[in-house]
Amino acid sequence: MSSSGGRAASASAAGEVGAGGVSESGNRVGQAAPVPVSEPSMRRPAVLALCVVVAAYVLSFFQRFAPVGIAQDLIAAFNTSAASLGVLAATYFYVYTVMQVPTGILVDTLGPRLILLLGGLVGGAGSLLFGLAASLEVAFLGRTLIGLGVSVTFIAMLKIIALSFEERRFASLVGVSMLVGNLGSVLAGAPLSWLAQTTGWRSVFVGLAGVSVVLGLACWVLLRERPATDGLPRRPRFDRTVVVSGLLTVLRNRDTWPVVCANFGICGSFFAFAGVWATPYLTQVHAMERSTAAQHASLYFGGFALGCLFIGALSDRLRRRKPLLIVGSHLYALLWLFWLSGERVPLVASYALFALMGVLTASFTLTWACAKEVNPPLLSGMSTSVTNMGGFLAAAILQPLVGWVMDQTWRGALTGNGARLYSVEDYRAGLLLLAGTAVFGALAAWRTRETGCRNIWQPG
Repeated sequence: MSSSGGRAASASAAGEVGAGGVSESGNRVGQAAPVPVSEPSMRRPAVLALCVVVAAYVLSFFQRFAPVGIAQDLIAAFNTSAASLGVLAATYFYVYTVMQVPTGILVDTLGPRLILLLGGLVGGAGSLLFGLAASLEVAFLGRTLIGLGVSVTFIAMLKIIALSFEERRFASLVGVSMLVGNLGSVLAGAPLSWLAQTTGWRSVFVGLAGVSVVLGLACWVLLRERPATDGLPRRPRFDRTVVVSGLLTVLRNRDTWPVVCANFGICGSFFAFAGVWATPYLTQVHAMERSTAAQHASLYFGGFALGCLFIGALSDRLRRRKPLLIVGSHLYALLWLFWLSGERVPLVASYALFALMGVLTASFTLTWACAKEVNPPLLSGMSTSVTNMGGFLAAAILQPLVGWVMDQTWRGALTGNGARLYSVEDYRAGLLLLAGTAVFGALAAWRTRETGCRNIWQPG
């Protein structure tokens, strides 16, 4: 796959991308050339490439949420506290957050093919190391390499969708891709919990190392660059001045930051809760069996996957982004009041609440479309990566912070295997941070700019 940009002007490339100026032909620099997707010969490679990347995205989602399915196993294996478990899970997010902008730059300049190959190899090495870790320090290193390897997948997927399919289908295709990708998060719930008890969690991650390498190689073999034609570049050249000016274009755009904040609040609280604390919360506060709690996590992820498909398709059909983002984020924030109460409800009701919360959480996926539509199309990788960084930064902060707050209120109760047992008051203190972050994201949604599902970038 490739990127196509506006026709090159006689001015320097740095001036073209950074200032978003006008070319000799009158086209705005940064405006992607239309990709004729109607020809079957071009449609088939595009769909095949997208399928390969989505398969890698499934693995990325699984690795992201794997700690929630084996939280108790990790505590027992490394004899760790809530804060340390939070840091171990968040290590993935630390690396992922730091890598978002570099990934956007690399995908925009080097293309997704090489980046996905390297990501598969590094992620495979990290998974193998994590599965064989004899100490918490080695597990940290393995988790770091996992985060580094899979951090490139999502932005590469967005780039392929943005440049290979019609713009009006962007949110719908992102929704479909995330629906499939979320199979990884569903598998990281109840199925992983069952498999970990059957074969051991270490065997699972050793096996995933091989899967990661195979997918990386498949991306290298099946992805292809579109040849440059009619003087149109496949992508901006990798030049420090071009990269810096392009990134500054995105960062200086005032319309970029509301969607970053919305992503920070909604996505961040989702990752922090669903990625680590949902299963322990249900087992210790609501006295559920581990398998039942894991089923709730899978329902959450399943609801999120369906929400991605439904909300993305509805947004494209209505040709509106902002109203759906506002409604979804506010209802999502309201649901946190129930979990803060700690009240026990019938099992059917708790299942329904988790599924509904997942559907509403999916409203944050519109932030990527909003970011892409208010920035130069040639910089779609950078604009979506900056937005995506918001949610991962929040998760990186919140996952260990929630555990730290819970440790401060813990009164010394232990389970039979020596792991810490937290009360409803302990969890309430930690979840209050997540609820506040969700409210922040909902408020930020009001400041997003409505685009009508079209690119409205104007230079200067």
